[in-house]
Amino acid sequence: MRSIRPSSTVHRGGRSRRRTSPVLASVALASALVLTATACSSGDADASADPSATAAADDGKLKIPDDIRDRLKEQGIDIDKWRDGAWKNWDKDDWLREAQDYVNPIIEDLWDPDRMRDAEEPDQGVDENDISGDQGVTDPTPEPVQAAAVTPSYHDSAPTAGKVFFDSPEGTMVCSATVVQDPANPGKSNMVWTAGHCVHAGKKGGWYRNIMFVPSYNDAGRSAKELEGATEKEVAPYGLWWGDWAQTSDQWIEQGGATGGDGASYDFAVIHVTPEKGGDGKSLEETVGSALPVDFDAPPVADLEEMTATGYPAGPPYDGQTLYQCADQPGRLSIAADEPTMYRIGCSMTAGSSGGGWVATGSDGESALVSNTSIGPVTSGWLAGPRLGDEAKGVYDAVSEKFSGR
Repeated sequence: MRSIRPSSTVHRGGRSRRRTSPVLASVALASALVLTATACSSGDADASADPSATAAADDGKLKIPDDIRDRLKEQGIDIDKWRDGAWKNWDKDDWLREAQDYVNPIIEDLWDPDRMRDAEEPDQGVDENDISGDQGVTDPTPEPVQAAAVTPSYHDSAPTAGKVFFDSPEGTMVCSATVVQDPANPGKSNMVWTAGHCVHAGKKGGWYRNIMFVPSYNDAGRSAKELEGATEKEVAPYGLWWGDWAQTSDQWIEQGGATGGDGASYDFAVIHVTPEKGGDGKSLEETVGSALPVDFDAPPVADLEEMTATGYPAGPPYDGQTLYQCADQPGRLSIAADEPTMYRIGCSMTAGSSGGGWVATGSDGESALVSNTSIGPVTSGWLAGPRLGDEAKGVYDAVSEKFSGR
């Protein structure tokens, strides 16, 4: 059985974007609400199907503060129906889309090891012809760089890396993400950096659902075969962390698309997370022992010798279960002349690595997150990520300030 509690909402191949100023990209709904519902099978999110889960709730367990219930109703969400499977309804008229509409009630035990293993990569490729031409500044296509497998344990080699899982109209999906520092809560961050398309569908859709982060997923680097029948502890040794708030750029919500590079220059998001089952009172940063700073004023390409992208590629020839990295000297990629030029590196990683962090020596001489994987060509060979400037800083600061002192 599963219990569901309100929380709030996370893609390498999909995106979301909105207007030009950073705005609240979710509605925080963390509370003591506890509901129960039957388990769902993996990949069962079907936009055309009626909800299949049946209620198994004990009304004595429903402790929903009036203000939380009212805020859910304002978004047109009946928590009882949501628990019973209404989250599977992806009707466009009912799909919450605007920045302030984000809701992501926790459904305990929804993301079991099998469901996580079977999650698919979002489709976020681009046809190289879509981004050719003389717009802005674009350097020659980089030579492909073969991704290197990260040495287990991942917690020792790349402690801030993890996977984001979510449900979309196409089914269960997966992206990569990075634990980042929270300036309002130093040493106690609950903030995760990923791509906008990992939390929101962009101009043709709304917020994804059941967004959840797993730090150091498959920490021991087991093969897909070895993960069959694995326990939750083996798959998620540092727990399951649901997004109780998410924010992406206005540009992504308004312009983002799954193909062609639409919105890619603003394809970033920050998720604030909370443990699925309460945890031991420690923050995410305290639990994993690390968090990366974010540099919103990274040096220009000419001054950068190398960037390292980290992620869990899931498209062939990869299977999404193990962690990889690419290190390369970045070049420039312009999607549109009136939008920020993106970073681009040679890399063989495929879909599933979306949202994974790019690390370089920052403006202060220290290693910092300076971008995230957004797009790559259908044939793979290179990846591109947004340059993090004022818009990204606005999103980051808004999430940090929202939870200041908590």
